[in-house]
Amino acid sequence: MDKISLFKNMQNASGGNFFSVEIPKSTLEDGSKIKAMAKELESEGKIKLREYIEKEDSVYLHGIMKYASD
Repeated sequence: MDKISLFKNMQNASGGNFFSVEIPKSTLEDGSKIKAMAKELESEGKIKLREYIEKEDSVYLHGIMKYASD
């Protein structure tokens, strides 16, 4: 998964401007990669991450979409 597909998953899971998505992971590295991509999207001003929960087999993300021109 890359940053763009993560952002599209968030857009598809959004209700209004809030999103809540649970992404399956296969290794411990996946969780840290997903967190890094989410932080990168946040620093770009595309999302505001409110909650990040790393579970045993998935990562749960909850936040607000910031509507950008991209």
